[in-house]
Amino acid sequence: MDPLEPARGAQAGRGAAAYLLSNVSGLADEMLEYLVARIPEIGGDAKLRGLTLGSCSSNLEAVLSMVRHGIDIAAVEAPVTALEHARAMASRGHSVDVMLRFYRLGHEFFTEKLAESLTDSTDDPAVALRTFVDLERFGFRYVDRISSLVAAEYVAELDRRQNQARAERADFVRALLAGERVDIARAERVLGHRLTGRQIGYICWVDGCGVDLEGFAQKVGKLLGADHSLVVADGPLAVRGWASITGMARPSLTGMSTELPSESRNVHIAVGSPHPGAAGFRTSHLEAVRTRRVIELSGRVAPTITQFSDIALVDAISRDLDAARAFVAAQLGDLARDDPKERGERAALLAVLDAQGSLATAARTLGIHRNTVLQRMRRAEERRGRPMTVKIAELHAALLVCDVLGASVLRESSPH
Repeated sequence: MDPLEPARGAQAGRGAAAYLLSNVSGLADEMLEYLVARIPEIGGDAKLRGLTLGSCSSNLEAVLSMVRHGIDIAAVEAPVTALEHARAMASRGHSVDVMLRFYRLGHEFFTEKLAESLTDSTDDPAVALRTFVDLERFGFRYVDRISSLVAAEYVAELDRRQNQARAERADFVRALLAGERVDIARAERVLGHRLTGRQIGYICWVDGCGVDLEGFAQKVGKLLGADHSLVVADGPLAVRGWASITGMARPSLTGMSTELPSESRNVHIAVGSPHPGAAGFRTSHLEAVRTRRVIELSGRVAPTITQFSDIALVDAISRDLDAARAFVAAQLGDLARDDPKERGERAALLAVLDAQGSLATAARTLGIHRNTVLQRMRRAEERRGRPMTVKIAELHAALLVCDVLGASVLRESSPH
């Protein structure tokens, strides 16, 4: 190899850079048209087009100036317009891959122009090749460095916007739950949720990790009748959801768990009743909260799905737990013990009351013989100290509370 070839190559490179710099404005215009023809996302977005032109111009000027003056690639800093272009891409929802296509295709354009320039200005093919290789390597390293810088800015802008959106969403949810007056149209835009229909609030929670709760909550919303639900995280193990429905609400959620994915067996779901408008957003959520409280207060493995309408009476009676215990004790007497015998007798008495006195229906419900139901009912009346026909409404309520809350409202087991 000619020992002077590297020096002549460096000189040719600086000359090519100077030549291209002399027409950097026209070169940037050409690069813009090259990118517009290949990246449909630019479309008719005038602001994005202007930022793309500014980024083309500033990047071309930067890389060519560095070559001309022998500046090391380590000194590369992203031009202001390139960073603003990255922020604009993030704000418009374009993917980071689309943003990086600008730099990959820009590098392609630069390579073509570089080859043309060297062909026109260098007679010695060996020098032209050496110069092209050196400049192409420099250009690649420049694009590699700039791509990392603008990608980091893109991610930072996306995080800023997502954090801002989350904060705004959280503020609207807080205001709605507090019963404050809000701009409904703006709230619907921010939340991506219609507030003019009937609202069903629900809560999904798990005892441990391993379930995509937000995705699961969206599936629950679809089964409740909403195409898309508003879902908000409530710590690492719970989410709050709202389904806005326009048609008839599902009359009963019995059997709905079979329509959910297999992981539903690990998820508790508390569902409020449908209520209209922004006020219903709050009311139904509070019902879901109270339903969850009852589920957790029971201390037992609850059904996958529990709706407020099924436990509303228990919720009302157990708001004051001490008062609920006193009520149960007053209505049930010695029947209010957490023992297996008393538990079976309470179940028999409750089944008979639910069946409006039919022993046969109660027997079918419990899966035992009619005579067994009668025997347990009689023993239950003895423990209670009075017939089941005395204060029947209060008795029914006390039995229902015991059935749902169990030990939380019962006296301890009797000593043996």
